Amino acid sequence: MAWPTEAAHPNLTPNRLTLKRAPLCNRPQRLPMSRRCELTGKGVLTGHNVSHANNKTKRVFRPNLQTISLTSEALGNAYKLKISMNALRSVDRSGGLDPYLLNARDEALSVRALRLKRAIARKLSKKAAA
Repeated sequence: MAWPTEAAHPNLTPNRLTLKRAPLCNRPQRLPMSRRCELTGKGVLTGHNVSHANNKTKRVFRPNLQTISLTSEALGNAYKLKISMNALRSVDRSGGLDPYLLNARDEALSVRALRLKRAIARKLSKKAAA
């Protein structure tokens, strides 16, 4: 018995006899919402539940994420962000959304928060120039 060739079976990959899955529709697929804070980057961690008999079973540590509406003083608008309650305490401690974002590392911020940070920086630089 001869192995099927790719020319004879275009849906088969060359190394495996598995079918390539076709997309269900032609429009781009939306990514699932991640359990990640938009300001701090906190995400899901894994670990073990350990019983008294030292039996270990897998478990998941999820961050306490809430959708919070935060107001930017520089832009004058409210923005809904999915953030952890730890991040909310940090925002309050730093004096609001604008000072927190301006001092935050870019690697920890989500794409939406990074756009917001750049818009705030632009607005404040225009105010300082005027």
